[in-house]
Amino acid sequence: MVGPYRGLFSMPGVKGFVIAGFVGRMPMSMLGIGIVLLIEELTGSYATAGAVAATVSVSFAVAAPLSGRLVDRFGQARVVVPLTLAHGATLTGLMLCAEFGAPRWTLFATGVAVGATALSLGSLVRARWSHLLAGSSRLHTAFSFESVADEMIFVAGPALVTALATMINPYAGLVVALVSTIVGTLAFALQRRTEPPIRPRERRSGTPITIPGVALMSAVFLAMGAVFGSVDLVTVAFAEEHGAKPAAGLLLAAFAGGSLVSGLWYGARSWKISLRARFVRALGTFAVGIIPIMLVDDVRIMAGVLFLAGLSISPTVITGYSLTEQLVPAHLLTEGMAWISTAVGFGVALGAWAGGRLTDAFGASNAYGFSFACALLAVTIGAAGHVWLRTPVARQES
Repeated sequence: MVGPYRGLFSMPGVKGFVIAGFVGRMPMSMLGIGIVLLIEELTGSYATAGAVAATVSVSFAVAAPLSGRLVDRFGQARVVVPLTLAHGATLTGLMLCAEFGAPRWTLFATGVAVGATALSLGSLVRARWSHLLAGSSRLHTAFSFESVADEMIFVAGPALVTALATMINPYAGLVVALVSTIVGTLAFALQRRTEPPIRPRERRSGTPITIPGVALMSAVFLAMGAVFGSVDLVTVAFAEEHGAKPAAGLLLAAFAGGSLVSGLWYGARSWKISLRARFVRALGTFAVGIIPIMLVDDVRIMAGVLFLAGLSISPTVITGYSLTEQLVPAHLLTEGMAWISTAVGFGVALGAWAGGRLTDAFGASNAYGFSFACALLAVTIGAAGHVWLRTPVARQES
């Protein structure tokens, strides 16, 4: 299984941007949960905590395509450095507002700034792979590796931030996320040898969201993001209801762990069926996998159920990014992938907000029903509009 991945790192400069990109995006699995844990500790309300986390996600979702377009126009380094420094300052501001008991609206105001300055670093990493491996079959393996790296982050991040916030200090998890963001992202920006070139003649033409396949993909990932956002928040509440709040990070790590295992397997295989067929099948498996979560009432069993539910995440995400890479022109690639991040961001915001409301009103186990409804919506949209996902290669074969 390791063989197909080994050859990816023989190219000059690859190890540098991969390691820096991994460190820099560690906070993507820590920020939302860290904010939920901090705000819930201060207010005692999951609804308020979910609303603040949702504000950050919405702000990020709105800003991500713009930052992606700026990267396509001016290059990664010129955009990454100032945004990273601004993000560090705004996240510090959010924690200071919480520490000194500032009016509640300041948490939302600083949350907007935190989200607006956050980078979709995964899109930038994948854009580098697309530049280095353009037209190569190894691009599938590279995207698979990046999804596995994402899932490693989602295995380690929730457990780490939960342990820091519950056992040391409510702010500790966010402080670690802040340091990881600044160190990793600035180190990534310094890896200039692998940075994709700017294409000035093409840079002003079009926007990826007008491509039907990208619009459909964004709708699917909006629904999937709602699953992720609701499962994250509801699982924290589920663990607390069962007297095991510190175990919330481990439960979420199990969810990501299933995706990590399937990502390794998926990327090591050569596939004969089309990308869009794989995408729809993975979505269907994802929806079915959510069902048992609604039926479990034991923390230990929940860990196993979440692991099984996570098995279809990586294949869906890997195939989604591969489809996007083929659907979007090269000069709009970063922005195109940022639209996927935007969709997920909006979905996470919706899921966190709805999950918090439903948990407060009906309890955690019942709130998982929202997660299943969103998963079912994702597969319905993907299956109904799969014809729009025909890539240029697929059209030649049909």
